[in-house]
Amino acid sequence: MSTAGNLQPEPQAIVACTISRDVQDFELLIDDMEREFGESWGDLSFDEATDYLDQPDSATLDLIAVAVNAQDEGDLGRIAEIIRAAKARGVKVILIADRVSPAGLHRLLRFGADDFVPYPLPEGALREAIDRLRAEPVAAASAAIVHFSPAAPPEATAHTPTFKAKGDRNGVVLPVHGLAGGTGATTFAVNLAWELATVAKTDAPRVCLLDLDFQYGSVATYLDLTRKDAVFELLSDMGAADSDTLLGAMLTYSERLHVLTAPADMLPLDIVTADDISRLIAMAQANFDFVVIDMPKTIVAWTETVLNAAHVYFATIEIDLRSAQNIMRLVRALKAETLPHEKLRYVLNRAPKFTDLSGRSRVKRMAESLDIKIEVQMPDGGTQVTQASDHGQPLSEIAAKNVLRREIQKIAKSIYDLNKAVETGKS
Repeated sequence: MSTAGNLQPEPQAIVACTISRDVQDFELLIDDMEREFGESWGDLSFDEATDYLDQPDSATLDLIAVAVNAQDEGDLGRIAEIIRAAKARGVKVILIADRVSPAGLHRLLRFGADDFVPYPLPEGALREAIDRLRAEPVAAASAAIVHFSPAAPPEATAHTPTFKAKGDRNGVVLPVHGLAGGTGATTFAVNLAWELATVAKTDAPRVCLLDLDFQYGSVATYLDLTRKDAVFELLSDMGAADSDTLLGAMLTYSERLHVLTAPADMLPLDIVTADDISRLIAMAQANFDFVVIDMPKTIVAWTETVLNAAHVYFATIEIDLRSAQNIMRLVRALKAETLPHEKLRYVLNRAPKFTDLSGRSRVKRMAESLDIKIEVQMPDGGTQVTQASDHGQPLSEIAAKNVLRREIQKIAKSIYDLNKAVETGKS
């Protein structure tokens, strides 16, 4: 007797799962999960999740997407247990959050979630989060290679600032804002801060670098610094913070540059208010001669606060359509709110060489069509820029003669000299 007609295809193993109070509240997540995993994903309620994770069937699970909204904030304890149970079994956790308070979101991240994606899901955001988690073992191996490289700076160079907070300064505020991805904003901010800190052999200015990109800030990586828990404590209670608290959350690089890194965990950008940022900048100004700020690319409620406090607001761009469109959007928004758009100084990344007449003509046409001045043009520093970042050192430490380094050095010197002249004029 033939049994061929009775054969059924084996069900596909479940490799991913959504966990929520009601997945129908997250229709975009359903679409993205189907797109990424086909038939190899499932859905569980909060009540079902812990029991499922204890069953043998969960052995094939690689990832869970825990979806929460404002209605779930009273149930964070149970959700935290689900995250812990998943992490104990080596399952990656992506947190999908819709209108969750900053405090609630941070609590969940602290319980072990590997990544965070806001809801409604931006186009491709879930795919990017999954790719990041899958790439983590490779990234960790690369980080280990970089860490043990002979060129890496010694661990002992990073410590908390030792000087006392006296509030006897009035620092120049220099934010750096990338108007598109890959425009070299963090590279520019880190190296500008370092060149200012080392601009004079004697009586050098006191310089700090604030990384205000609370989600993807990489200043700590560029300078091989650890991320202190004190940073989150500072940001979460800015009303009670003072200059000593700020200095306690900072680290120093090579005893010259004082750095407030991004927090260890990915945090929502609205974890701080405009008043909080105003207080943070005021404390930094009171204790440093120059305050360089690495800004998130996203425009947030407190971007206006930083712009108003800035002496010069550097905006990094490239010669491409996305940069041009983003400049138009930004300037239009600033003008609509009567904000000081004249503070913007456009920094062209990978500027054409002097002999590249075609490229220089494109730059001129771009500036004319946008009715802006591109006053700072940064040459392409090549692979040495990536090498310096991977080794956790400024360009001057890896490649002192690099063309990009020399251009940033000139800018730092001109800022320093101008500030000196202003101070001399006041005295």
